[in-house]
Amino acid sequence: MRRARRQFGFVAAIVWTFLAAAFSANAQQRTVNFYNWSNYIAPGVLEEFTKETGIKVVYDTFDANETLETRLLAGKSGYDVVVPTAYFLQRQITAHIFQKLDKSKLPNLANAWPVVTEHLATYDPGNTYAVNYMWGTTGIGYNVKAVQKILGPDAKIDSWDMIFKPENLAKFKDCGVHMLDSADDIFPAALSYLGLDPNSTAHADLEKAADLVVKIRPYVRKFHSSEYLSALATGEICLVVGWSGDIMQARSRAAEAKTGVEIGYAIPKEGAQMFFDNLAIPADAGHVAEAYELINYLYRPEVAARNSDFLSYANGNLASQKLIDPKILNDKNIYPDETTMKKLFVVTARDPATQRIINRLWTRVKTGR
Repeated sequence: MRRARRQFGFVAAIVWTFLAAAFSANAQQRTVNFYNWSNYIAPGVLEEFTKETGIKVVYDTFDANETLETRLLAGKSGYDVVVPTAYFLQRQITAHIFQKLDKSKLPNLANAWPVVTEHLATYDPGNTYAVNYMWGTTGIGYNVKAVQKILGPDAKIDSWDMIFKPENLAKFKDCGVHMLDSADDIFPAALSYLGLDPNSTAHADLEKAADLVVKIRPYVRKFHSSEYLSALATGEICLVVGWSGDIMQARSRAAEAKTGVEIGYAIPKEGAQMFFDNLAIPADAGHVAEAYELINYLYRPEVAARNSDFLSYANGNLASQKLIDPKILNDKNIYPDETTMKKLFVVTARDPATQRIINRLWTRVKTGR
């Protein structure tokens, strides 16, 4: 009996030691908290990062820059890597929200595309606080067959006239029109259409842009910055002012579903906004070493190419272009040609007073009052 007890005690000690070790290992597991846009990373990328590094990724998403900014300005967001658009990045840098990057910990930045890096320096001088993740344009997505049914078989969507002339947009009311819930995308497009500076801070100019959008407000079913992707893919809507990659994703989903829905995208001939979404580390990040590992991983050419292939967005990694699917790389709506690039404009951060005016005008647009 004593021998049995000794054996039981020995086995119990081994089990306890094993459980304690497992608990300790789990408790010490490295973690990185990643806050990214909705539908903005290829399936499996983060899981493979965890498998390779042992770093667990806690992944949350948002669909508006304002949502991200509110979390960051409140402090103690809990996030280690975030993805602000460049004009928000610019004013967040001024607010000391991010920490300077130690580029010695990001060897894969050797793959950065100088053209994109130069554009990003407009917002982040010296590229001190962020690196580009993806970039794209704000343009017009549409259901090809629905448009042809309404406008005729030779119809062509290539101008902001289709959006900003009420008599044109009214034709699409019944088949469904969505628009980004983003004053920083819609107002610059309206300003440019009116022949004004897309970055104008003049109150009179901003009022003119708002007045233009108010006139087409009755024909817009919804202002939302993510729902349009599925709605366009399924044929629920037929026209949207949205982001290039999202509309391309809608095109891919529609093709995979084989429902007969065909999606088109147009960069209007008058010009359009070129935007940059970027990887940055908040100043109060709790897992800085892990944040660097994640950013460096995302800058591997094969990983960046995989993301671009899935997302249909261009990326800031030049080396990845040798690996990107030619259908993506050669699509001028994703990687615009030189002529189109000359028509694109960038939007910079507004001062707080101007931003308050823009927010007020945007509320007026959405409520129709």
